Amino acid sequence: MKNLTRLILLICATAIVSAAYAQTHPLTPERQPVTILNDKSADTDTAGISVYDVFVENAPKTFRIPGAPRFAIEGKDRKFYFGIGGTLKATVSYDWGNPIKNACDFTTSAIPSQRRKGDGGLTQFSVATSSLFFNFVALPGSKNQIGAYINFNFTGNGGNNYGFNLYYAYLKYRGLTVGYDFSLFSDMAAVPPSIDNEGPCALTAVPNGVVDYRYQINSRWSVALGAELPMVSATVGDKAYLVSQRVPDIPAYVQYSWGGGKSWIRLSGIVRNMMYRDMVSDRNRNVTGWGVKVSGSASLAPFITAFWQGAYGKGITSYFQDLYEGGLDMTPHGEGRLSAVKAWGAYIGLQYNISPKVYMTTTYSQLRNYARRYAGGATAWESQYKYAQYALVNVIWNITPQLSTGVEYIYGRRVDMGGLSCHDNRLQTMLSFSF
Repeated sequence: MKNLTRLILLICATAIVSAAYAQTHPLTPERQPVTILNDKSADTDTAGISVYDVFVENAPKTFRIPGAPRFAIEGKDRKFYFGIGGTLKATVSYDWGNPIKNACDFTTSAIPSQRRKGDGGLTQFSVATSSLFFNFVALPGSKNQIGAYINFNFTGNGGNNYGFNLYYAYLKYRGLTVGYDFSLFSDMAAVPPSIDNEGPCALTAVPNGVVDYRYQINSRWSVALGAELPMVSATVGDKAYLVSQRVPDIPAYVQYSWGGGKSWIRLSGIVRNMMYRDMVSDRNRNVTGWGVKVSGSASLAPFITAFWQGAYGKGITSYFQDLYEGGLDMTPHGEGRLSAVKAWGAYIGLQYNISPKVYMTTTYSQLRNYARRYAGGATAWESQYKYAQYALVNVIWNITPQLSTGVEYIYGRRVDMGGLSCHDNRLQTMLSFSF
């Protein structure tokens, strides 16, 4: 372990003293030409409109997805553009400790608490995070511009059996987003780059059915408000059960940006109503969940970019991807009664640009909940998730704008309420081609 620590420190020192190089950012991606297949005379700028910028504006803001396709079809009188793109990504990994049997996602809550003798190592291979997207924009550049976006990969069966998994399917019109998207309580552009498809354990990154509205006040300030599909996961015991939810979750944020959009800080909040049936009093009861979060990214120097998030609340564990469907939004608190669980999570990531084509990322994350001791329930209190830690270091080489490779080390540790601790290590590499 000491040798590994020394290696990580040596890599960090090498990155810091390297010359100042700038890497692209999810909010300001590197411009690439978009070839219009049915109009050979067209380039990226037609009728005063940048086709590339139109596609990027309609696409999600995350390092995991190319902003624009390389090829597109132009509609009559340039009234719409339709592009198809994607990523082919192959990963090979080796786990030791208590291996997670998922080649795509290093989920600390999934670290097994026990393993058979002899099962301390695991080699895995996957191309399940390969994805395909469809980007459609009508009436580009006008105030009535309409965008449609669909994206999917093949991680739907636990990342190992290549099941269809829908990531995005939404419509955009005048600041309104309707469909399947990551919640407003997420900030996907503030996610540190990683080969791992999961990312930090404390990341609030859960896709949902949304009706969201974003408004750009000026070049620096923006606000947003949404109504999103309620999702409740609780441990209910013997005298209560969850009923169908009636009230949407209400997220909102205010954001301040600077540096041409490469730096920002976002303050987010969410309020949610969680309904269950109290079998002792034979009535439905409501519990209010709430959360606050600060997130963002900033260029600390020409060659260093920081990514961060800190979130705290009650009844919001469903929004932490490590605890999604973990039964910890509410837990038993007396006969027939449930109470919201307090939780917090945070991460910090630093990206060091070693050269114009090579960068390194280091990330640390922790997530913790404070479920009170309870009796009954599908999961005993002693074996319930208490907290987890996640640490990552990687080096990524962008061989060309489309082709990249890299190597990554991840350490994860999970501790249960009863004090049982388990950990996993993963060393992995990848080859990715975007089109």
